[in-house]
Amino acid sequence: MPQEPARRFVSVIGPSYCKVSDPIYAFARELGTKLVDNGFTVFSGGRRGIMEAVFRGAHESANYSFGATVGILPDSNRHSANRYTDIAVATGIGYARNSIVAQSGDVIIALGGGSGTLSEIAFAWQYGKKIIAASNFDGWSRNLSGKKLDHRRRDTIIQAKTVDEIIAHLNKLLPVK
Repeated sequence: MPQEPARRFVSVIGPSYCKVSDPIYAFARELGTKLVDNGFTVFSGGRRGIMEAVFRGAHESANYSFGATVGILPDSNRHSANRYTDIAVATGIGYARNSIVAQSGDVIIALGGGSGTLSEIAFAWQYGKKIIAASNFDGWSRNLSGKKLDHRRRDTIIQAKTVDEIIAHLNKLLPVK
């Protein structure tokens, strides 16, 4: 019996306040589709904005199957997850859940973002995770793209401008085994 390739996990972080009509929403939606097309399981905070967009895109992939999207929720109510969340983890720990989102992906992808995204980037950096930041949207992903957060690591946050660049970086960082 042929062995299935090892699963690859990514966390996608970004603003919860973007609208369906915003370019960043469309970008995240396309990203979700291409992540699942390339065999990734996608983690996020499981709520609105970027979290909804990336999960919605994941569901639109021709390769979608249940379990492709995992939402790490801040509250104790699984039903607060967006409708594209396959598995909702109700943590009940508020913003501290950002640590779990950062720890869940083998690589973190940041799109725009405010203080919540910044905290997830900081956690990911401290956990030694590779971080890919879209530099074409206002927010922390642009501000930190190509930079180090501190002297503890030699690498920098990886800059990308397109979904295809993000996928190319991921496939280098997490090759299919």
